[in-house]
Amino acid sequence: MRLLKTVEGLRCWLGKQSGSIGLVPTMGALHEGHLSLIRRARRDNDLVVVSIFVNPLQFGPNEDLDAYPRTLEADAVLCESVGVDCIFVPTASDLYGADFNDTNTLFAVVPPPALTYHLCGKFRPGHFDGVATVVTKLISLVRPQRSYFGQKDGQQLAIIRRLVQDLNLPGAVIGCPIVREADGLALSSRNKYLSGQERQQAVILYRGLRSAEETFKAGVRSQHYLARIVFQYLETAPAVTPQYVELVHPHSLAPLEKVETVGMLAVAAFVGTTRLIDNVVLRSRQPIIAIDGPAGAGKSTVARQLAHQLGLLYLDTGAMYRAFTWYVLAQGCDPKDEIAVADLLPKCDIKLVAVPNADGIPQPPDVWVNDTSVTQAIRTSEVTAQVSAIAAQGAVRQALVKQQMQYGLAGGVVADGRDIGTHVFPDAELKIFLTASVEERARRRQRDLANRNQPVPELTELAQVISERDYKDSTRKISPLRQADDAIEVITDSLTVDGVLGKLMMLYNENVITEE
Repeated sequence: MRLLKTVEGLRCWLGKQSGSIGLVPTMGALHEGHLSLIRRARRDNDLVVVSIFVNPLQFGPNEDLDAYPRTLEADAVLCESVGVDCIFVPTASDLYGADFNDTNTLFAVVPPPALTYHLCGKFRPGHFDGVATVVTKLISLVRPQRSYFGQKDGQQLAIIRRLVQDLNLPGAVIGCPIVREADGLALSSRNKYLSGQERQQAVILYRGLRSAEETFKAGVRSQHYLARIVFQYLETAPAVTPQYVELVHPHSLAPLEKVETVGMLAVAAFVGTTRLIDNVVLRSRQPIIAIDGPAGAGKSTVARQLAHQLGLLYLDTGAMYRAFTWYVLAQGCDPKDEIAVADLLPKCDIKLVAVPNADGIPQPPDVWVNDTSVTQAIRTSEVTAQVSAIAAQGAVRQALVKQQMQYGLAGGVVADGRDIGTHVFPDAELKIFLTASVEERARRRQRDLANRNQPVPELTELAQVISERDYKDSTRKISPLRQADDAIEVITDSLTVDGVLGKLMMLYNENVITEE
């Protein structure tokens, strides 16, 4: 592990590296919440860079800049224990320039007022200007594939997502669940300021939010009612002075009178002299789980079983493309004639109908085209040979994606395909990229054909076909196959179906349940 203290040193080190980079920006005084971000970055990337910088630009005149805990030696030990490759510890003058204290000469990044007018921005003027400026600096220097931030500061997370999008900064922003103490208090470096009595009372923030969340689950959607529950809890703790309790949209930060689809109930309060924040995300719809990956990785099998275990709808998008391909072939249309293929789209009504489980085994949906059941017909070798070419056509994808999005409006969907997380459901609560080696996928295809009593080609022949299909899928102009930056890769070569399913259930528990 390298510890670098200058911008030039960081640039030199980065210039010698290869592979994907995950960036975890911190202000030090690391705790288990930070470590959860680092572990996620370690899982997703070849290299992990952690920055430790107490950013003076995000502290107001009467805030705790001088008192903020600085524990670099202990932080370095923790970083090394979880596999960090580089710690970047710049000085303010090196990062911003020698005149960084002169706001007349410093080039700052200012978020849109709509994102800073509510929540913490109302009480900490200039704070998010400082956050946006330092994050822009760090991402521009490191140029990571992914940057990791915690959900505890939901307003900061929303601003950074918008910042990266609007300024075309490199990489994806990955939001990670809040990590809590056993009694529910959200982990924070500022918890060190609390006295023993204050620490006991601080947990009332979480208890108020949890009570509001339970009330929400019982059907209450009103901002007024939910916020009042939190305020009532805070009033029971003498050391706690509420600053705000607000309900906003977690991405736009627009205030909400009630939760229509999703909302973030956020609280800030002083516990003694220590300011703490917390929030819960409230969803009136069930989550969407998007599973992408190449052909033969086992997506459909595990997606069906995962949907069954979670009580969600299995949206078989591959079957939809196969159904339209079958229709094109049944009409005697040349699959390469894109104009003729597009003309058939309005005439093809595709429906997926859930099938009851047989002896507890999840079943694929029945597939209908107009009034014809095509569940078996779409699995023939003729359809398989043409489906990628037809699916790559812009008009086809546009029409079927629109249908898929309609299925997902109410949430509660597990969908698999090749662009579900990148294109169809980019806001899915959990994105998985399920993959396996070409050789393993060829062996699986051999077993599948044998089980269907169909001719079984040689392994090398199947591997060649799969490789060619991968190339077509990943190079097509419309929605190519690729791993979403915020998707979690699961390699299935050495895993049984039950093993893959167990892994996905674990990821669901870690990334979805913990956010609810």
